[in-house]
Amino acid sequence: MNKRVYGVIGISSIMANWNADFSGYPKTVSDGRTFGSDKALKYPMKKMWENEGKKVLYIKSMKFTENKGEMSLVPRSLKERYELLFGESTKDNKKTLTNLMCAVDVKNFGATYAESGSNIAITGAVQIGQGFNVYDQTEPQEQQILSPFRDASKDTSKEGEKGEAKNSTLGTKIVSDEAHYMYPFVINPLAYKELVELGVTDGYTQEDYNNFKRTSLVCATSYATNSKEGCENEFALFVETEPDVYLPNLTSYLSFRKEEDKNIIVLSCEKLLKDLGERILAVEIYYNPDTVQLEQDIEGAKIFNILTQNEV
Repeated sequence: MNKRVYGVIGISSIMANWNADFSGYPKTVSDGRTFGSDKALKYPMKKMWENEGKKVLYIKSMKFTENKGEMSLVPRSLKERYELLFGESTKDNKKTLTNLMCAVDVKNFGATYAESGSNIAITGAVQIGQGFNVYDQTEPQEQQILSPFRDASKDTSKEGEKGEAKNSTLGTKIVSDEAHYMYPFVINPLAYKELVELGVTDGYTQEDYNNFKRTSLVCATSYATNSKEGCENEFALFVETEPDVYLPNLTSYLSFRKEEDKNIIVLSCEKLLKDLGERILAVEIYYNPDTVQLEQDIEGAKIFNILTQNEV
């Protein structure tokens, strides 16, 4: 693929928890702003690819292991995951590199592989930044949940009296009432130039880009777990440029505000793109017109409904 791509992927989270820290609360930086890590966006993309039958290396998978006659369920190691996908582990670095570049997540995001005598680092063609929440009224909500089961570990009282716990246990679910995460990204096919010269890959192709774009537009909406139900793709911007064009983080040209009926997303990068003239090859904007009002004046931009993928 003989071009670069810059853009933004927007995820809305309504009474959901897009990316929790170890306390269970939505992740924040030191000044209190909520954000989602790049891993939070990559994970539902990788789950989509895995469900489609594509090779995904860096994703948790489980196996049974026997210990003293008892079977335990444990995660596979990186080596075991590699062997599961490719049938064997090898110390032939060229074969290992070739196999790694056949995994769709490695082809997009890169990899660090230090197993079986190999010490391989691949810088991904797709780099995704941290997704900051652009809605400044976000508040975490803590919900108490009643379990249908008692806690058997409390069958003995503090005084040592034996007996069964009388009450079922309480749990907690933590969500954000509303948040809107905006992730910047850049795609640089030249990241694989050396690997192409080594003969281990055909490079980052237009087909790879189409696959990334297709998945990035629906991954959050498609990934429904208890904490992620309520998270949806609501916005995306793709700016295709000549290979030697370097754009800044495009989230800095985006603003967000709420009105009574809809969320307003304003793009202010029209002058930047216009000044680059024909070096900007294409601009595509996707949004949900049912919940979002888009304000932009980018010349030649194609606008699509993110739900139907139809041009509007």
